Amino acid sequence: MKISTKGRYGLRAIIDLAVHGASGTPVFLSDIAKRQNVSEKYLEHIFSALHKGGIVKAQRGRNGGYLLERPPDRITILDIITILEGPCTLVDCVQNSAVCDKSSICVTREIWNKLGATIRNTLSDYTIASLAEMQALKGQQDSMMYYI
Repeated sequence: MKISTKGRYGLRAIIDLAVHGASGTPVFLSDIAKRQNVSEKYLEHIFSALHKGGIVKAQRGRNGGYLLERPPDRITILDIITILEGPCTLVDCVQNSAVCDKSSICVTREIWNKLGATIRNTLSDYTIASLAEMQALKGQQDSMMYYI
């Protein structure tokens, strides 16, 4: 399983939105694009999918921008990746046994299913709130400089 730029950039953008929109103030997509060094046009496509998936909401008007639709502790990495990348399955036959005539007798299908479940469980363990906290700690570490 390989996460595309859509999934990676989308996750980074949502963390950015959680950090910079924590006060309930809408965040401009252009600001997220600058901070994350991602094309605003590309983020528009990503946020369109995230809007349809119920992760973000758009606020129109002079003070418009994007906000999280739910609290960041109620959004997991799995939510974001599933919306942007599709189901987290390693092989097609795990999701749909009809794609392979050996699905019912294939022992490797069980391994792919178990490995996929482990990935989904891990992605479910991390919320946007926990990632925002981790990002804040990383930012503090990056800003610490010691001179002797």
